[in-house]
Amino acid sequence: MTDALELEALWEDFHRAVNMTSQEIAAWLRVSDADESTEPLPEHAGEPTGQHVLAILQKRRTDLTDEDLEVMYQVVETVEAEVDVENEPEAEDSPRRHRLMSVGHDPLRA
Repeated sequence: MTDALELEALWEDFHRAVNMTSQEIAAWLRVSDADESTEPLPEHAGEPTGQHVLAILQKRRTDLTDEDLEVMYQVVETVEAEVDVENEPEAEDSPRRHRLMSVGHDPLRA
């Protein structure tokens, strides 16, 4: 497990990177996973990382597991790497925006 200072920093970095609410993420995961013929049950919609982000947002810091910490590090690194990239102004329907929204970050809010 991570020491208290590192956990505090990770908690803050994660919540800064995830700038969408749980409801917004859940809605996005349902929309992104739906197609013309099928739509998964809401609790199974979206990528596993997105579902794990939702689960983490519902937890207290003291309840985090090692797997939660790994996902939190992954999300922070993904968002930081994507945000650091110099890109054209973000289009609402860009693949980059959709990838980031799948882990709880909407670059149009940054």
